[in-house]
Amino acid sequence: MASRPSDRPIIELSNVSKTFGDGQRTVVAIENVNLDIQPGEFVTLIGPSGCGKSTLFNIVAGLLDAEGSIRFGGKPHNGCDLLGKVAFMPQKDLLLPWRRVIDNAILPLQVEGMSRRQARAMADELFGEFGLAGFENHYPHQLSGGMRQRVALMRTFLFKRDLMLLDEPFGALDALTRMMMQRWLLDIWQRHNRTILFITHDVDEAIFLGDRVVVMTARPGSIKINRKIDLGRPRGAEITTSREFLEIKKELLAAVEEESMKSFRIAQQVP
Repeated sequence: MASRPSDRPIIELSNVSKTFGDGQRTVVAIENVNLDIQPGEFVTLIGPSGCGKSTLFNIVAGLLDAEGSIRFGGKPHNGCDLLGKVAFMPQKDLLLPWRRVIDNAILPLQVEGMSRRQARAMADELFGEFGLAGFENHYPHQLSGGMRQRVALMRTFLFKRDLMLLDEPFGALDALTRMMMQRWLLDIWQRHNRTILFITHDVDEAIFLGDRVVVMTARPGSIKINRKIDLGRPRGAEITTSREFLEIKKELLAAVEEESMKSFRIAQQVP
C-alpha cells in the first residue's frame, strides 16, 4: 500500500500565478493557486480546456518559473529550479523510434550518468511487473498503444523522484485499454509507494484514481474544488456504478461544466 499522508507535504503551492506576454498583450494563465500534495497521495487534476492545467504541470515540473511561493520537501523553490527534482510524463509517450524498449526505458538513468549495464539491470527487474516481459528488444513501432504507455511509465518510475507528474497518459487509448491501464497504474502506485499528480479531462478517471480531485476554474486558472474521495482501496471497476461514485461524479461534472461555459464565453470575447 502507498503511505498515508504525513505532516509535511511533498510540495506546497501558495498564491502561485503565471502570466504570459510581452507587456503589450498579456495572458494570466493561472492566478493564486493554492495546493499541497502529501507523501503517498494520488491527486487528480481536472478543469475546462485552457484553464491552465498544463501551465501548472510545467511549473511543478520545473519547466516554467512562477510568481508566488513554492516549497518542495519543505524548502523554497522558484519553479525552474525544480527541474530534475520530479519525474514527469507528458501526454505523448515520446519513445525514441531508433531505440529498443529497454533502451528507451533506461534513458533518464543514462542522462544522470548511470552506466548502460547498471541501468539495464535495474530495468530488467521491472519488465514483468510492467507487463513488458519478452518485449525488451522490440522497437516502439512494434508495440500497441497501451504497451507504449507502459514503457513510458516504466521510464518515469525508473527516474526515482518523490513526486511523479502524469499529464493525461491514457487520453489516446481506447476505452477498454484505458480502464485496464487505470487499474494497473493503481496497483503499481501502491506497490511502489509513489506520490502522483495526474492531469485528466475525464471525470470518471479522476474519481477512480484519486485520493483527491482538484477542479480548476476557467482562465485565469485557480482552485475551485479540492474534493477528498472517500471510496476506499483497492478499487475495482464495479465502484464506478456505485451510488457514492455517481454522487461525486454529479458534483464534479456540474463544477467542470460551469467553468467550461465560462471558458467558452471568454473565447468568444477574444478578437
